[in-house]
Amino acid sequence: MSTTVQAAVFDGVDAAPRIREIILPDPGPGQVRVRLCAAGVCHSDLSLSNGTLPQKWPAVLGHEGAGTVEAVGEGVTEVSPGQHVVLNWAPPCRGCWFCEQGEPWLCEHALDRSARPYAELTDGTPVHPGLNTGAFAEATVVPVTAVIPLPDRMDPAVAAILGCAVLTGWGAVNNAAAVQQGQSVLVLGLGGVGLSILQTARLAGAGKVIAVDVSPDKEELALSLGATDFLVADDSLSKAVRTLTEGRGVDHSFEAVGSAGVVRSAWRATRRGGSVTVVGVGSKDDEVSFNALELFHQARTLRGCVYGSSDPARDIPALAEQVRSGDLKLAAMITDEIGLDGVPAAFERMRRGKGGRSLVRFGA
Repeated sequence: MSTTVQAAVFDGVDAAPRIREIILPDPGPGQVRVRLCAAGVCHSDLSLSNGTLPQKWPAVLGHEGAGTVEAVGEGVTEVSPGQHVVLNWAPPCRGCWFCEQGEPWLCEHALDRSARPYAELTDGTPVHPGLNTGAFAEATVVPVTAVIPLPDRMDPAVAAILGCAVLTGWGAVNNAAAVQQGQSVLVLGLGGVGLSILQTARLAGAGKVIAVDVSPDKEELALSLGATDFLVADDSLSKAVRTLTEGRGVDHSFEAVGSAGVVRSAWRATRRGGSVTVVGVGSKDDEVSFNALELFHQARTLRGCVYGSSDPARDIPALAEQVRSGDLKLAAMITDEIGLDGVPAAFERMRRGKGGRSLVRFGA
């Protein structure tokens, strides 16, 4: 048996997706089929489509999704049909060296499944799942380790962005940087991840939270989600940040763009002894350099942050409770609701730095 669904299928690097039918197999042992309610459009999807990140083709991209369990395979007891879940695009194996060191976000096998076909086109051509999940489709089949149950009375459509943008931003603040009460924070880049960092910094009790973007149109949204100040990115950014921080620079800066130039901007705007957390996914050819003297003299910490240094099975339920309590505002981050055919336009908005999160709603 199998299930035929509509999906946005990408045939290669820089190819626009086509809405096509794909055939999903019934879930095998340890697998579940999820009927998608919504999927967020993430910058990592753009990075896959343009070749910045490796991907086998044809593929269904999309990795930030939520929906309802439709069927389960043999041996699955963790979830049952009818249950609302959010997708986890990087399920840890729990057995590799990194997992055993308590770093499941660095799991050696988390993305193994993305290299294997998971569905077929109607002519029998194998189709690969972008970042394991293939969420730009009406349904997907994933391992049970790649779904996390949602609490009752939580809208699964809005919860879709918990699976990447929000978890990454929340984890960057709490797990990687460990922002403390009263500390100052700078966020460069106000896409879905940057907006999540803003909200989380507010919840962590940060004092001054400075939001930066190339688009002045994002000021109102940034201030509504926790920023105390908004700056447009330009050559005077470092000076402007120091003016707002008694001449020192911020305690913590977060790079949420994926650009060597923005990493340098974050570095320059951070105080001596402060920390710079790089969350954006950049190109391997976009090199950032530091001289030996500044590394010694500035005594700053520069770190990368993969998936918010998070364990989704532990952290997503905590995030969901913050959403239910009203502390974490997901709907405010969603600036565009689209169908599958709106994915190319959502990619273009990301290229131009426009809007917050685009959300594909199925059956709308």
